[in-house]
Amino acid sequence: MTLSICIVNWNTRELLRACLRSIERYPPAEPYEVIVVDNASTDGSAEMVRAEFPNVILIANAENRGYAAGNNQALQQARGEFILLLNPDTEMHPDTLQRAIDFLRAHPEVGAIGAKQLYPDGRLQPSLRAFPTPRNLLFEVLGLAKLFPKSRLFAAYRYGWFTYDRPLEVDQPMGTFLMVRRAVVEQVGLMDEAFPLFFNDVDWCYRIWQAGWKIMFVPEVVITHHGGASTRQVRLSAIRESHRALEAFYRKHYRSRLPGWVYGAIIGLIRLSAWVRVAWARWRSAPARPAAS
Repeated sequence: MTLSICIVNWNTRELLRACLRSIERYPPAEPYEVIVVDNASTDGSAEMVRAEFPNVILIANAENRGYAAGNNQALQQARGEFILLLNPDTEMHPDTLQRAIDFLRAHPEVGAIGAKQLYPDGRLQPSLRAFPTPRNLLFEVLGLAKLFPKSRLFAAYRYGWFTYDRPLEVDQPMGTFLMVRRAVVEQVGLMDEAFPLFFNDVDWCYRIWQAGWKIMFVPEVVITHHGGASTRQVRLSAIRESHRALEAFYRKHYRSRLPGWVYGAIIGLIRLSAWVRVAWARWRSAPARPAAS
């Protein structure tokens, strides 16, 4: 088996159907398997997979176990030389999967790759991040990244300076499309389920990088990404969870490496940012008050 495609789904039936159809339309030229883990969807996702895609390996969970645990279920089932973590709100383009396989074969020092992601209307979707180092976080919180969006220094976290037109060694491609070698999984292990929804891919990429593998962005590997279909269903919870996960990432990877006051200041900034974003989201979603007569 050359490729295992692992998809974790929660209540995105129609997007999942389109994703699976696109894999059928543009399969790799080598043996592959598709594993769908459905996290207790209530929209008929699992029933749709059973009825319309009988060759797909379906794991239907009785409860929502989260993104990391769902991927780990799929990773444990996967038999491929290469393993692709793929979001259900994506669609393949011609040769997407084979080009990704070919790139990894041609570059044995590369452990993982990410794809160029396009919005449904064809616009480029920024999809790269640097690791959230204290410096990168500070520039984001102070607004310097927005003031200097093309700066390699101030906009380093979001790769604002990059034009997505050439291969580039990166820290963390979005987990929307992340293809890794089986050897990488065997070396660094499964996803850390302490990050159930967010930052599990960041933590995984960080561990891949720590193990000495390169992570590459490959512009010839192209997908369409609809974006955030599951997290939009629980927006406020997603904001809180993303900041909780960032705090957990710092606790895991930085607490023992930073002076206590620096670590404490960073955690304070993360919590302040969470409060501001939740308050802003609530204000924007509040119904408008009727004008006084």
